[in-house]
Amino acid sequence: MTEENKQQPEYEVEIPSRDELLAAVEARLKPITFDEILERFQLTDERQHIGVKRRLRAMERDGQLIYTKANAYGLPTRMNLIKGRIIGHRDGFGFCRPDDGGDDLFIPPKQMYSVLHGDIVLVQEQGKDPKGRREGRIVRVIESREMSVVGRFFVDHDLGIVVPDDSRLNQDILIPDEARNGARHGQIVVAKITRRPNRRTSPVGEVTEILGDHMAPGMEIEIAIREHDIPTDWSAATLDYVEKLAEEVPQEAYKDRKDLRELPLITIDGEDSRDFDDAVYAEPEGDGWRLWVAIADVSYYVRPNTPLDKDALERGNSVYFPNFVVPMLPEKLSNGLCSLNPDVDRLCMVAEMKVSNRGKLLDSSFYPAVMKSHARMTYTKVAAILEGEPKLRQEYEAVLTPIENLHSLFKVLKKARQGRSAIEFETLETRFIFNAERKIDSIEPVRRNVAHTIIEECMIMANVATARLIEKHEEAGALFRVHEPPSSERLTNFRGFLAELGLNLKGGDDPSTRDYSEVLEQVRERPDAELIQTMLLRSMQQAVYTPDNAGHFGLALDEYSHFTSPIRRYPDLVLHRAIKALLKKQQGPNQALEGAWMYPDEQLDELGEHCSMTERRADDATRQVDEWLKCEYMQDHVGEEFTGVIASVTNFGLFIRLDDLHIDGLVHVSNLDNDYYHFDNERHLLIGENSRRVYRLGDKVRVKVRSVDLDERKIDLKLLAAESPSGKDRMSGSAGPAERRPEKRPEKSTAPKSKRQQKREKVGKAKAKRAKVEQKRKAKKQRSKKKK
Repeated sequence: MTEENKQQPEYEVEIPSRDELLAAVEARLKPITFDEILERFQLTDERQHIGVKRRLRAMERDGQLIYTKANAYGLPTRMNLIKGRIIGHRDGFGFCRPDDGGDDLFIPPKQMYSVLHGDIVLVQEQGKDPKGRREGRIVRVIESREMSVVGRFFVDHDLGIVVPDDSRLNQDILIPDEARNGARHGQIVVAKITRRPNRRTSPVGEVTEILGDHMAPGMEIEIAIREHDIPTDWSAATLDYVEKLAEEVPQEAYKDRKDLRELPLITIDGEDSRDFDDAVYAEPEGDGWRLWVAIADVSYYVRPNTPLDKDALERGNSVYFPNFVVPMLPEKLSNGLCSLNPDVDRLCMVAEMKVSNRGKLLDSSFYPAVMKSHARMTYTKVAAILEGEPKLRQEYEAVLTPIENLHSLFKVLKKARQGRSAIEFETLETRFIFNAERKIDSIEPVRRNVAHTIIEECMIMANVATARLIEKHEEAGALFRVHEPPSSERLTNFRGFLAELGLNLKGGDDPSTRDYSEVLEQVRERPDAELIQTMLLRSMQQAVYTPDNAGHFGLALDEYSHFTSPIRRYPDLVLHRAIKALLKKQQGPNQALEGAWMYPDEQLDELGEHCSMTERRADDATRQVDEWLKCEYMQDHVGEEFTGVIASVTNFGLFIRLDDLHIDGLVHVSNLDNDYYHFDNERHLLIGENSRRVYRLGDKVRVKVRSVDLDERKIDLKLLAAESPSGKDRMSGSAGPAERRPEKRPEKSTAPKSKRQQKREKVGKAKAKRAKVEQKRKAKKQRSKKKK
């Protein structure tokens, strides 16, 4: 959405629009002055002068114009300026990610002194750095990042400092005595930056919130929520609305809905799930199947542009941490009125589908309904029932036929999925088992069973049906779930990785999902199969929400959307409103279609970007918490030995993924056998200069835990033994022909300074500076005494 479509400030007089001002600047061969703008548009009123000046300043802030040293307005593109976001790095340098796409620009450490991770800047390209990366020079900060920072408060020789928890923020924040607000040494705090950094001084701030003591139970979640700006508070208007909602479905909501309360719909979820947003039922029909997927009718309760809707949009999705959830909707809705709990009436939107005996979607219809879940099933119970567990089969005799029908339909859908060669990952997730003090007792694998895949296939079918509906009726307007094919760069890297393992990805420059599936099938029995699958996943693009359908590469589908989880995903709620709007257009107004909404194209673009961002935000936050908890767990295992596999090779060492625990640790290059090691980026190798020892992706290793740094979320390992996937010992043999020394020697690795080392150096410099100031002060006093 352009700025002209957003809410603009009201002016008492007419002034040129942004588009008109941009056209005026573009028409000139050189930057245009303010007086020339006034003359061009014949603006004589003083109020017009003020209004235009304000609009020009706003255009500067948004990076549309640049105010030059010659006091004129020019176009950033003509000055070779690139607008983008700063991405900091723990080692002091950074990158600028351009808004318009393309490769990131490398920002040297000196340039990073005056900016912070997350700032929006204008950057001028300065050629290539020694590694061949595009390098940039920061010209201007046009939008500062959120000024609140989560970190740990330290006091050293009366000097207060907050060390940011986010390693991408390289500058420590100086806290004056009067701005500590009761913070004690070692506590986790939120600090607001009151003075930004520059090339000579560190940022200065004040403590605005004390989260608690370091290592307190749940502190890792508190940090992640604030660090990633995840909203947790409801507006007063939302709380007031929710408070007035009844505990049961209001009588007026039943009107104009199909009554499905006798249909034996069931929910199948995890043991600890509390928000049930989908229920399913299937039965044979002719030579095929009829499938009902009933989804909670969230759109009836969450109306467009209400305070509740705005709060839900801001969150974008629910965020699931271990033993804690930040919900997209208030609990009274997410776990109550909107949750398809057993044996109670609930409002729903239904996708009723006709499926052929080959697993093809033949027809579908959508309608609002009222339902009653006939059983709250879990994945574990359904899998046991299908395996013939007699006690459970007796307990759930009333829904045995629906469960077995779903299983039979699943076999058909599974075969169709394999027929189109959708990429199937055998992912292995882990979960934390906590004790009463909320400390981790163990980390256990969570394996998917047949019940997971039954529900997955039913949901995919419903999502395809809704995507086809929206594709057919473009006027409805909604978001598709788009997964594009891998980029050429990622494809090249993945092919290089496979070549080192003697594997090949077919398909040339445009491989299909069938080509990827063939690779997975080839490696299924290999000991390094999980690693190869991980690297394949890394080669993929990230799925996004967008109003423009481009298909789903991973699922090998021409159209796909998200319809099945409106309790926890905002894009699903958008889709429900669009379907209701379409039905309303076809059938006329009725009570059941309340909440219908047609979104304009510009708003859908923004919604897609926002919902994709909140999804990434949730992923980053949960990953951060997982890393912290794994480090906390490994603190009790320092000195112990584990087996693992080399999951990543870098110029500074080897990342090892420990078997069973699925925890990554680092064998730093300085802890390898005494030698100079060179990094081969193309072949993912570390090669000893003299010993010719080679360490590569996929090698099985045995390691010992040396230390754990909880602040840095780092686990340091010592390598004890290594062997290739084929069993060849790499600790005792020399490199074979494939590992001969490369003609162009890669650069030697260097150990980056840890954050703690950087903090100590800064504290030391600050103390030295204060000492010099104190000496000058004393000398000045002595001179004044002598004069007297």
